[in-house]
Amino acid sequence: MTDLLKSTTGIVTAALLAASAASPALAAEKWDMPLAYPATNFHSENAAVFAACVTSGSGGEIEIVTHPGGSLFGGADIKRAVQTGQALIGERLLSAHANEDPLFGIDSIPFLASSFEASGKLWDAAEAAIAEALDGQNLVLLYTVPWPPQGIYFNKEVNSGNDMKGVKFRAYNAATAKLAELTGMLPVQIEAAEVSQAFATGVAESMVSSAATGYDSKLWENVSHFYEVDAWLPRNAMLVNKDKWAGLSDDMKKVFTDCAATAEAEGLERAKAYTTKTLEGLASNGMQVLKPSDELKADLAAVGATMTEEWLAAAGDKGKAIVDAYKAQ
Repeated sequence: MTDLLKSTTGIVTAALLAASAASPALAAEKWDMPLAYPATNFHSENAAVFAACVTSGSGGEIEIVTHPGGSLFGGADIKRAVQTGQALIGERLLSAHANEDPLFGIDSIPFLASSFEASGKLWDAAEAAIAEALDGQNLVLLYTVPWPPQGIYFNKEVNSGNDMKGVKFRAYNAATAKLAELTGMLPVQIEAAEVSQAFATGVAESMVSSAATGYDSKLWENVSHFYEVDAWLPRNAMLVNKDKWAGLSDDMKKVFTDCAATAEAEGLERAKAYTTKTLEGLASNGMQVLKPSDELKADLAAVGATMTEEWLAAAGDKGKAIVDAYKAQ
């Protein structure tokens, strides 16, 4: 009996030790990451690599699970979900929230920064002020990645501002809504996940967006023209709930920030590569990819000048300081 008791005790002890050793894995936290764009979009792919980096770097203590295509929260709801802790981390197009703070729309001022190089300089000037604004909304900014330069999709040939009047136009932020107003187009609020259906059903006939969005949505099935006006390069931002962030150890925060630095650098290279790929993809699938006429460029430049003045008036001294710092580089 004694030997049996010893044997049984040994088995139980071994089982308890095994359970104890496994407990860290069982205690791993799952962080859901809502994403507005399809899994094949370069932003979503980049976010998935970032999520895997954090999961690995944390030794499995935190597992980040991505939910692309607006499957967990629609694009319009992602920022609020992270603010309130419904999701602990998520990626959002910052300019979509310029109605909350004009600074969030700094990257969507038409023709202020029309290239990847200029976009990087503008972000260098704006990052600290935007991070501060997000901090006041219970959010921590981890990294941003620009979209390719924005062009304009139309379902007809457009050579001037007059050709744009009355066209149903997809708006997704304050800047695009204002662009529609100033050109006489009719704005319709449509999130990224709804683009294909909107154009297929005629709810939208035009939009300002990158070649990437059109390529991801196969817009050549319903849209005939893409004009390379290079209006602006809006940014997606990876955001973390500030309350949750405050509870992380310094070592864990470093895992996040190291992975974020890599994601920002790699995301920029993905954006550049995706620009070429998607422009070629639109053309090869039958869409006319064109440079704007001189008249159209002039008409859009006039709209851009008006929007810049209005943005500066709304953003006040902070906005002026950012633009001045950008132009001084």
